[in-house]
Amino acid sequence: MTTKLDRRIKIKYRVRNKISGTAERPRMTVFRSNKQIYVQMINDQNGTTLCSASSLGMEAMPKKEQAQKVGELAAKKALEAGITAVVFDRNGYLYHGRVKEVADAARNGGLKF
Repeated sequence: MTTKLDRRIKIKYRVRNKISGTAERPRMTVFRSNKQIYVQMINDQNGTTLCSASSLGMEAMPKKEQAQKVGELAAKKALEAGITAVVFDRNGYLYHGRVKEVADAARNGGLKF
């Protein structure tokens, strides 16, 4: 019997075989835990993280609002680093809820997917 985590990891590897980040168009990956949400812009050619954002310190607001703020913050940091276009990696999570909120907020912040 497969667990929820096994299923997510299987989906994650299937997605990661198809997408990869470059210096011009890095991979924007989302990780969500039960309490926090994290976003990173990754150049897979060098294996480096170009910028990141997280919901640490935003515990007072609801999780969906946290996700929106993190998406806006990630877009702002990416634009400051000279990144305008990204490849979105949902990391095996469904494109729904907090993951969707992050993506929509980053798009509204000026990133092209």
